[in-house]
Amino acid sequence: MPKIQYFLGANSPRGFYSLYDELIDADAARAVYILKGGPGCGKSTLMRRVAGRAEEKGFAVERVLCSGDPDSLDAVVIPALGAALVDGTAPHVVEPKLPGVVERYVNLGAAYDSAALAPMRERIAGCMVGYRGCYDRAYRCLEAAARLREDARNILLTPALEARLVKRADGILCREAHRKKPAKAGQVKRRFLDAVTCQGGMTLYDTVPAQCHRVYELADTYGLAHAMLERLTGGVTAAGYDAVVCPSPSCPERTAHLIVPSLSLAFVTAGAGQSPDGRPYRRVRIDAMADAELMRSNRSRLRFSKKIAEALTEEAVSSLAQAKAMHDELEALYNPHVDFDLVNATADEIARELGL
Repeated sequence: MPKIQYFLGANSPRGFYSLYDELIDADAARAVYILKGGPGCGKSTLMRRVAGRAEEKGFAVERVLCSGDPDSLDAVVIPALGAALVDGTAPHVVEPKLPGVVERYVNLGAAYDSAALAPMRERIAGCMVGYRGCYDRAYRCLEAAARLREDARNILLTPALEARLVKRADGILCREAHRKKPAKAGQVKRRFLDAVTCQGGMTLYDTVPAQCHRVYELADTYGLAHAMLERLTGGVTAAGYDAVVCPSPSCPERTAHLIVPSLSLAFVTAGAGQSPDGRPYRRVRIDAMADAELMRSNRSRLRFSKKIAEALTEEAVSSLAQAKAMHDELEALYNPHVDFDLVNATADEIARELGL
């Protein structure tokens, strides 16, 4: 079965962009475990173990993947229990709102064999060198790529196009989002469905069918769909439905996808060589709604921007892959000197506290 997976951080043109303070609704939170510890200490292992126990008991689990390395887990949310576990180390530092009442620290640094690690001090320090520089270079490349994409977007995004997008959104709302009675405004939860990772650009499309059967695919090469998605978000929440708004990593102020689980309805942007598997419920061709004459007269400029932006993004991915290789080397040094029996016992204790 498809799993619900998101990112809560993005490698963006402005550096690491965090939504970790929105990990769980503060009013619904009952137990949040903030995991502390360095490389290879078992944070992902612990979270996977607790998530597995929750799923065995029939609870839905939301997994949050690392935007640098999507094979690593950064958080787990169990909504029905008001519970979450999160890696609270940089860059996604999580500060407690009700320490000791809701949030609790878990020190996985205690699983290190410090005596065995001490002789490797110089090797460990050597692996740290250059790691930050790889991320800085990736962010510079992403910033340059975003500027080129913004140039292309500004060419095509006219007031007339925005009016067409809003009109199309209103038609969809009339068909799909009938107002609840009585209507209480729906809540918005923000999650990234996309990330630029060490494995390349990634969109977690499988998360959508795990929650929705009706999927509108928005064919959008130039990032023009925001006006439509913003209108749709306002419409479904005004009608009383909760929504998951997924910002664009290249410009977190703009919406790239919208998921409305209670309506079994989603609006997913497809572009830049990626699209969901299977046949969509409906397809909206955003590119075709743009001014044809503007597209024709600026064809060379649009092609240039797209080509260079893609090359810059590939350079960013290469830098992220270098950072990942350095991190892997660190974990290889630490892992043999971690007491994973202690990690697993800690996971089991947390599971018992949650009634799993």
